[in-house]
Amino acid sequence: MGNYSMDKIRNICFTGHGRAGKTTLCEAILFHAGAIDRFGNVADGTTAMDFDAEETKRNFSISTAVAPAEWKGCKLNLIDTPGYFDFIGGVYEGMRGADCVLIAVSGKTGVAVGTEKAFRAAANHHLPIAIYISKVENEHADYAGILEQIKSRFGTAVIAFSIPVIDENKIMNAVIDTVSGKAYAVDGFKTTEIPVPDSHKDILEQMREALMEQIAETDEALMEKYFEGEAFTDEEILKGIRNGIKENLIVPVFAGDSASGKGVELFMDKVVEYMPSPVKAEASVAEDKDGNPIEIAADPNGDFAAVVFKTVADPYVGKLSIFRVLSGTIKADTTVYNPNRDANEKIGRLYAVKGKKQVEVSEVSAGDIGAVTKLAVTGTGDTLCKAGTFVKLEGIDYPKPIISLAVLPLAKGDEEKISMGLAKLREEDPTIGLTNNKETKQMILSGQGEQHLDIILSKLKTKYAVDAKLEAPIVPYREAIRGRAKVEGKHKKQSGGHGQYGHVVIEFEPGTGEGLEFCENVFGGSVPKNYFPAVEKGLKDCMEHGVLAGYPVVSLKATLLDGSYHPVDSSEMAFKVAAGLAYKTGLAQANPVLLEPVGFLTVTVPEAIMGDVIGDINKRRGRILGMNSGVVEAEVPVAEMSKYATDLRSMTQGRGMFEFDFVRYEEAPKNIVDKVIENAKKNAAE
Repeated sequence: MGNYSMDKIRNICFTGHGRAGKTTLCEAILFHAGAIDRFGNVADGTTAMDFDAEETKRNFSISTAVAPAEWKGCKLNLIDTPGYFDFIGGVYEGMRGADCVLIAVSGKTGVAVGTEKAFRAAANHHLPIAIYISKVENEHADYAGILEQIKSRFGTAVIAFSIPVIDENKIMNAVIDTVSGKAYAVDGFKTTEIPVPDSHKDILEQMREALMEQIAETDEALMEKYFEGEAFTDEEILKGIRNGIKENLIVPVFAGDSASGKGVELFMDKVVEYMPSPVKAEASVAEDKDGNPIEIAADPNGDFAAVVFKTVADPYVGKLSIFRVLSGTIKADTTVYNPNRDANEKIGRLYAVKGKKQVEVSEVSAGDIGAVTKLAVTGTGDTLCKAGTFVKLEGIDYPKPIISLAVLPLAKGDEEKISMGLAKLREEDPTIGLTNNKETKQMILSGQGEQHLDIILSKLKTKYAVDAKLEAPIVPYREAIRGRAKVEGKHKKQSGGHGQYGHVVIEFEPGTGEGLEFCENVFGGSVPKNYFPAVEKGLKDCMEHGVLAGYPVVSLKATLLDGSYHPVDSSEMAFKVAAGLAYKTGLAQANPVLLEPVGFLTVTVPEAIMGDVIGDINKRRGRILGMNSGVVEAEVPVAEMSKYATDLRSMTQGRGMFEFDFVRYEEAPKNIVDKVIENAKKNAAE
């Protein structure tokens, strides 16, 4: 595959709801363009884009894949992204490498939650949008109904650019090009021009009128001409369509049946003709070394600047970094600079990526997509720029993890292998979160949903030969006291020679801040001052474990009032032990309480189902703080939130979004206290 000038490149991100037909459409394009010699099938796991072992096993995309196709003198870089919400990070990656977005909509099921999310994400990335209604030959397909659904959901900018001609047997016999007004018989991928069927002439006229009205919106002169009843020239129509798509004033809708190839060729032609090239893309905003904004123009002769938008980690081949060049040209065997890591990187061989295959190339120029292996420090979202310069491009703003579970080894001693394997997997999927909770001694794995975490564990086993399981994480409760108690602690031991003697009288009460507030009010030297630090240290050590269920104690005030010592047998250790004895007795007498962590929950849902969401929050012992325009704010105990992401997705059919952050500890109700204490006793017995 040769080098292409920027105006001959189309970088397209394929996205949409799961099972909408994105991967099959990519496969059809690659096959018809001759980029692959066999038309693969998603169900058989034989497509060029779904090559990961988990994808072939589950029959759906779980990560972003890239493949180029040559068509009508242009290079189409196809970026296929996952449709399921658990793998939304792949959509963000794909859009970072693209100049436009193609949203697949199933002709059978129509606009779904994934369609809405894809449309919203494309708009947030300021990318032109096109829509492809797929599976029009399905027995339950309804092209006209789905088109109206799309229009009602996304507005008047939505215009049909191709109209399928489908008979009563759900066979697509022809496709009509709205722009040219021509019709084409379809037989698989083969198309032959035919007269427009009489049954579709009125429909074509309606669609063309809607198109001309929308073209008029793109330019004041065209608007004036439209209202005066003058017809647009072919040149004005082409310019209006291109400008309208670029500014999202026109959202073209194409249609076809990718599995049979029908309608695919017309779609490919129109992508080349209408969708924007990197030349038409807005200048990229970057930062210089002082953090000042600078613009990076798309120029193959400029200084090299690229962004890595996808990383593939393989335990045998190593790391493959896929990048989009925004400016300049990169050649093999050169050195570049990574401003995110403040490190130089050696570029060895360069590749064009075709699914799981790599084809070696000598250079990659502005507007194009390439790949390099074995970069030392570069990660997804990082910038690579000309050595000796500093250009930091915008990275990828991934969504926060929404579910966190504890990951445990199935075999003793595998903790380190799990940690290393997950770190490698995180290189190719930055939406994975991994932390070690020092308090609970658990490794916490975070992600976008239960299915996401399940696939992570499956990859861990397949790629790194280590088995693990997931369970709800231990809730980090705390303990405190609500009352006061004055107690003594005496440690006395005689065993021949020097003995041990420490004696303290301490008053315990709730503290006013975090941690231990230690005071002394000792008169007459009953406890020498040199033992005060030992008493304080003994109390601090004890506070790691409360008297109810063994959780750390917070906000404790302890005042040393009295005691006694022995001139020979007393020691710092003896007074630490005495302080511990006083601690256990004192806290037990000072109305100890269990504190549970509480977080602030913000849920965004359609107003029609707010009642269900509020009812569910109440069941989780939550307190509603406010409701406004589809947003619910509440405080909810952390213990009730481990599976909230899954439950909210089920309640809202995937439309609900939430954020949850810890805010404070507060006293737990008695039924929770009893349960926690019972579990603590069981664990201690084991």
